[in-house]
Amino acid sequence: MKKINKQALWIAGLVLILVIFGCIMVYSASFYSAEYHYGNKYFFLIKQIMGVGMGICAMVFFALFDYHLLKKYKWWIYGITMVLLALVFIPGIGVESYGAKRWISILGFSIQPSEIAKFALVIFAASYLSENHEKVKTLKGLLPVLLVAGSLCVMIILEPSMSVTMCVAFVTLFMLIIGGMSKKHTLMFSVPAAGFVPLLIFLEPYRLKRLMAFLDPWASPQGEGFQLIQSLYSLGSGGWFGVGLFNSRQKYLFLPFAESDFILSIIGEEVGYIGTILLMAVFFALVYLLIKVALNAKDRFGAMLASGVAFIIGVQTLLNIAVVTGSIPPTGLPLPFISSGGTSVMVFMAGIGICLNILKQSHERGEEKVKAFKLFKKKA
Repeated sequence: MKKINKQALWIAGLVLILVIFGCIMVYSASFYSAEYHYGNKYFFLIKQIMGVGMGICAMVFFALFDYHLLKKYKWWIYGITMVLLALVFIPGIGVESYGAKRWISILGFSIQPSEIAKFALVIFAASYLSENHEKVKTLKGLLPVLLVAGSLCVMIILEPSMSVTMCVAFVTLFMLIIGGMSKKHTLMFSVPAAGFVPLLIFLEPYRLKRLMAFLDPWASPQGEGFQLIQSLYSLGSGGWFGVGLFNSRQKYLFLPFAESDFILSIIGEEVGYIGTILLMAVFFALVYLLIKVALNAKDRFGAMLASGVAFIIGVQTLLNIAVVTGSIPPTGLPLPFISSGGTSVMVFMAGIGICLNILKQSHERGEEKVKAFKLFKKKA
């Protein structure tokens, strides 16, 4: 019992460390731009604290909420997610920023439905695959998950958001593989999906420009390559131990989206290589603990659900690192728990709450086994 409770405390503690550090870094990365654009240097910090507050409530709620009910409501979750994704295109509700319609505004609060879609897919896939693990050996058995994932991808790419679309595609492939999809079907879907990526890039001129900037950012230092160059300057300035908390120079309107997608660049500048490695160690420890939750889950649904949450956190963290270091072309994926964005923080913390409930129920199963064993010994 103590071991299980200790694991839950570690998971919750690591998440709280990440979100608290995230609030500090959001303020550090944004106070100048917030003062410049909104006349309030705490603008992004206040929004982040509100997101963390709602996230804590969501984490506690789902930690107490029987995760098996998610299986019962999987179609409702999918339907509501699709409605939210559709609302971004409704004038007066959808909010456009930098040519993309990715947010909806309700009663003064902004919501990014694509962040919800990733976890909605995990819930649906885990539910269907856990109930039909024999059927997934056939193409027909895979169709429900593929159709649901495909409809979510279509809605997200129309916003447009290629990065989140690819994230949803990665999550789908991962869930199908752990759900029992055959090697033949894995290759059947992976190869065309990989070929579809260049097509999406060439269909949109701005994506092609980003790709060219990734290959040689110094070819357009004031254009598409500007953001990556500034990110590299920021990381390079940090050295081993950083220039000190709140002392970043790149956040003074040099680095675009310093508080959101490129916040890791500011972190690297202020706390250096050592501090960044420590932050990555916290992420690694969290993903490791979530994988342990999946391995010890009391049923297939819980195992797949926890695996999906761990996968999203791990992959999105790696993709964000790759973007800010120039290892892959720029995408708009935030660093989980850290980047500015109330919806992202709240949804990720809700996912942690689900994993805590899976952990709780696996512990209860363990207690039942111990009690049954003791009873058996007495009778013998």
